[in-house]
Amino acid sequence: MNLRKPNANSAIGTFNRSRSVVPMSGLCTDCLDGCKGGCEVWLASFRGRETLYPGPFGETTAGADKNYPIDYSHVNICGYAMGARGLPKGMKADSDNAIFPNANTETSYGWTKKVKMKVPIFTGALGSTEIARKNWEHFAVGAAISGVTLVCGENVCGIDPKLELNKKGKIVKSPEMDRRIETYKRYNEGYGEILVQMNVEDTGFGVAEYVLEKHGLDTIELKWGQGAKCIGGEIRVNDLKRAQELQKRGYVVTPDPSAPDMIRAFKERELIEFERHSRLGFISRKGFLDEVKRLRKLGFKRITLKTGAYCMDELAMAMRWGAEAKIDLLTIDGAPGGTGMSPWNMMNEWGVPTFYLQSLACEFAEKLRKRGIRVPDLAMAGGFSHEADIYKVLAMGAPHFKAICMGRALMIPGMVGKNIGDWLKENKLPKSVGKFGILPKEIFVTYEELREKYGREVKKLPLGAIGIYTFSQKIRVGLQQLMAGSRNFSLDQVGRKDVFTLTPEASEVSGLPYVMNAYRKEAEKILKS
Repeated sequence: MNLRKPNANSAIGTFNRSRSVVPMSGLCTDCLDGCKGGCEVWLASFRGRETLYPGPFGETTAGADKNYPIDYSHVNICGYAMGARGLPKGMKADSDNAIFPNANTETSYGWTKKVKMKVPIFTGALGSTEIARKNWEHFAVGAAISGVTLVCGENVCGIDPKLELNKKGKIVKSPEMDRRIETYKRYNEGYGEILVQMNVEDTGFGVAEYVLEKHGLDTIELKWGQGAKCIGGEIRVNDLKRAQELQKRGYVVTPDPSAPDMIRAFKERELIEFERHSRLGFISRKGFLDEVKRLRKLGFKRITLKTGAYCMDELAMAMRWGAEAKIDLLTIDGAPGGTGMSPWNMMNEWGVPTFYLQSLACEFAEKLRKRGIRVPDLAMAGGFSHEADIYKVLAMGAPHFKAICMGRALMIPGMVGKNIGDWLKENKLPKSVGKFGILPKEIFVTYEELREKYGREVKKLPLGAIGIYTFSQKIRVGLQQLMAGSRNFSLDQVGRKDVFTLTPEASEVSGLPYVMNAYRKEAEKILKS
């Protein structure tokens, strides 16, 4: 099995000239003097550091494509021909009632003040990337009308061009953050919430104080890392004054926009853009517990934590310290990552893959539970896009895992819907869409459902938001079907009993039964009866 694909990938615009490629290096077997392109080594010979990142920035999202030895495709869902668990109270378990539309996909998270969601998914941290900024209305309204939580990611205030700081360097005004929060709140109906994420810079700017005092948010999220990278958030900046401004705000900007040679290079177009990086965070038990205590004292009802694809000792820290601090949700983000701006090779080559990371989390959660320690509600992130894997994660992680965090899979419907709107305005609807109709009500299968709910207001909904709602409905119905097939009509009934592995290796990693052993004792008992 070839697990690595270095030196040639469409994400960074590279390819091999030769059909024969050295597996380890990814170089053409016969490297030709005079080659006109274009593997990564060839392109990096004159574009250098630019080849570290997918592109074009602001136009694409990229997900790592390393093929790990074990993933969720090595797990299957159990099907049963009898029983019905979790039907609404008073409903008889028979063929008239045990139908998939009666399966309840709602979930909740939180230590005491819980948040309900209509489906067990929520968005990844949509922070300071250009993709998030220019599509925010579609993403925010889509999440709100779908009844799921929206995570507003790191550095939103820090890169706001209209940010106003006081003499102490604390936020006085951030129109971009205001826009993001108000857009979601406008359509939120009691399911899901908007929560803001904080990194090192956000804490220094006083983001928590700002979103609490001005917007009354109930939840704030601390960030240790993510599955795509471990070096902090990044964006690209193609304006010299903007790069210098961000540097003055305390960000790491490379190359140095204040250096005379870099200023000259930019003016002469030898250099066309800068990179803005967040600084690395440093964690400790005392520092973490003190920060959670501080945020609660400010007035936040819920504290959540996002951690990345770190090794098992730091996963243990997040879970044990999170339990001690009584945080409301811990989102664990596995490799490979998918994001708008992360080093491509880092996405592929660092961190613990999602399946392995969740397996460790399940093991650790049980060890804590057996000690009488309550584990925070958990969510898994790291490459999910469809309902089968959602079911598998919740089953494998029961009863501790409550939801799945999605990055690109919830961004794509927003961008698709937005583009359909643009194509309709420009009369350039592609045949792939036009075959369904030429009006939004004909193209979007959920349009009538939304019109019934919102009336004339439906025309004000961004089409990207309708795209996200339509996708979430597909997730909901698909999940209902899988739940009914396993005779679980509420998510709290789904458990490890409902999944098995297809390989001994996956069984060894996850602790789930191998297909040839699952329910064997029960089968033998029947055969002997």
